[in-house]
Amino acid sequence: MKKLVNAIWRRPDVAIIHEFQRPPYGGGNQFLLALRGEFRRLGLKVEANRISPSSQACLFNSFNFDFDRLRRMRRPGCRMVHRVDGPIAAYRGQDDGTDRRIWELNQELADVTVFQSAYSLQAHQQAGLNLRNPTVIMNAPDPAIFRPGSTVRSLTGRKVRLISTSWSDNVNKGAATYQWLDRHLDWSRLEYDFVGRVPVDLQNIRVIPPVPSHELAELLRDHDVYVTASLHDPCSNALLEALACGLPAIYAKSGGHPEIAGEAGFSFSSEEEIPELIDRLVREYGDRRQKISIPSLGDVADRYLSAMGFHAQRSST
Repeated sequence: MKKLVNAIWRRPDVAIIHEFQRPPYGGGNQFLLALRGEFRRLGLKVEANRISPSSQACLFNSFNFDFDRLRRMRRPGCRMVHRVDGPIAAYRGQDDGTDRRIWELNQELADVTVFQSAYSLQAHQQAGLNLRNPTVIMNAPDPAIFRPGSTVRSLTGRKVRLISTSWSDNVNKGAATYQWLDRHLDWSRLEYDFVGRVPVDLQNIRVIPPVPSHELAELLRDHDVYVTASLHDPCSNALLEALACGLPAIYAKSGGHPEIAGEAGFSFSSEEEIPELIDRLVREYGDRRQKISIPSLGDVADRYLSAMGFHAQRSST
């Protein structure tokens, strides 16, 4: 078992400013739950929504918190790390000023900014939103929950099982594409489950209501191919979870998807491409599955700790 080793540490506090919710919930919440758990496993004391006198670093997430309260809590000697996604205007399809407010808060409080993908960093820069001391750290799922099955099932002689997941009915989550697939896929060869919320009627795709993380992971491992049509998603936790469970993906060529999936599947620019891409993925299934490569939660936690100013080393015991 690995543990964090640094002789000068005395259980330093890390503050995380985020309103944690019990899953099923959004991807940012899922990731921060996993990161908090990894910090605690490493021996850190993690404060939620407060900066204590011994807090050496504070991770505050996007804009989902009380700005004024964070200003009041801030104190000298506590390194402020701002985790940012978006741009929100691209993700939501409208600019309501949120990205500008995030930038203003970032300029006032942040020592370091963590973007979840190079796409997100570049999109902010192109919009003229240059945040303080940027670095890119991708998300990672909890490996205790999201992991491959013990065996790889053959695709021969049965229907290929597709799955999509989403907890939001945002129009950019791809509902129109799922509706098109519902009408045009070959259901003599395919099965398809959608887990979560989708704001359209589906006749052939089975819709399963949101489920807790452990149940979701079991569902993912019971399928073969993950499909995501979400647009402008900076770092889809849903896609990462599916890859972590061993599913290669068909994904919209948008946002951070290409960075996350890489060669472990195929991207599409229009929904008409998807049926042929599914056929190709089935033909190349073993090879594409072997190309799944996502960061481990341990490595991601180490990079966050480095951004927070900690430079400890892991060693095996």
